[in-house]
Amino acid sequence: MGMGVGVTLSLLAAGVLGAVSFVSCHPVFGGKRGKEQTLSYQQSPAYGVGKFVNLIPTSMGMNWDTTKTLLRDYVRGVPKQRPAEPLPVRPVVLDPLKGSRQPRAVWLGHSAVLMEMEGMRMLLDPMLGRAPSPVPAVGGKRYSKQPPIQAEQLDDIDVVLISHDHYDHLDYGTIRQLKDKVKRFIVPLGVGSHLERWGVASERIEELDWWQETSYEGLRLACTPARHFSGRGLTGRDRTLWCSWVITGEEHNVFFSGDSGYGGHFQQIGERYGPFDLAMMECGQYDERWAGIHMSPEETVRAYMDVRGRVLLPIHWGAFTLAMHSWTDPIERSTRAARAAGATIATPALGEPVAIGSAEVPAAAWWQPLR
Repeated sequence: MGMGVGVTLSLLAAGVLGAVSFVSCHPVFGGKRGKEQTLSYQQSPAYGVGKFVNLIPTSMGMNWDTTKTLLRDYVRGVPKQRPAEPLPVRPVVLDPLKGSRQPRAVWLGHSAVLMEMEGMRMLLDPMLGRAPSPVPAVGGKRYSKQPPIQAEQLDDIDVVLISHDHYDHLDYGTIRQLKDKVKRFIVPLGVGSHLERWGVASERIEELDWWQETSYEGLRLACTPARHFSGRGLTGRDRTLWCSWVITGEEHNVFFSGDSGYGGHFQQIGERYGPFDLAMMECGQYDERWAGIHMSPEETVRAYMDVRGRVLLPIHWGAFTLAMHSWTDPIERSTRAARAAGATIATPALGEPVAIGSAEVPAAAWWQPLR
């Protein structure tokens, strides 16, 4: 073997070793559950053989033919996959009364939502970072220069709800900035191990299984099913649970879908907890090749009707490119489908509040001039 080949192989081995060490050691990849936790999770109806499973069979395998088509599409690209200019945002002004007078939900981009309701301030999947990647400097950057409110501007947060542990929903940098400002983190089974590794005290973390409920300062919070998957590193897929959330107060009832493919769980949730004043439903990052784990915009409207929503707020779009469609396709298709179904759909700009319990909602097609 020539010296050049030997040097090349040595460099390759060093690179592989470095990558493995990075994934194994860097906290961005989260924590690992202990044996006692694994034993306790085995009692969950959502737990299968060594991992969590969906209520209905959901294939997420990528065979060689599917992989080839995906690589081909990535090389070709999609027209208008990102906006030509940074998206404008409306800076968020915090309510000192936390929504005691007018409860509201403020969409911050993608699935991140700030909610002030019945004297409580909550954050849902608060990904406020630059890119949904373990190395944000090389990930696909946010459409806007910054979110409508940044983590350092937030204070006195009662509850943070997390739907699952993917990078576009559970952001290491954001949690590190928020961890000492939050009274309670409520998460699906297993996600607490990530938070603990990032410095969140265990007594401020509560984990729930599907259909389990907890209460906090007068709010009832129910962890409800979703059809998705989980995982942050090279291994450990589906070692933590994924979910949707029901948030019920004395006067208002809200649903947050997290990430989910379409399924019968939406009707079950609607029958048990609906109707909802506001249903925040994922509508972007879809593809026929992973239709089981992300809804098409038309399915989004169908799911909203299944849960018995009164107002639909589309989420999971408007911040990052994670699928092979134009950046406006999710909102344009979901808006058409909602209007065809006679549904009330809110289309706020980034940072624009949506009043909870009101039929008067933002309805401007603000994205059209930005195509």
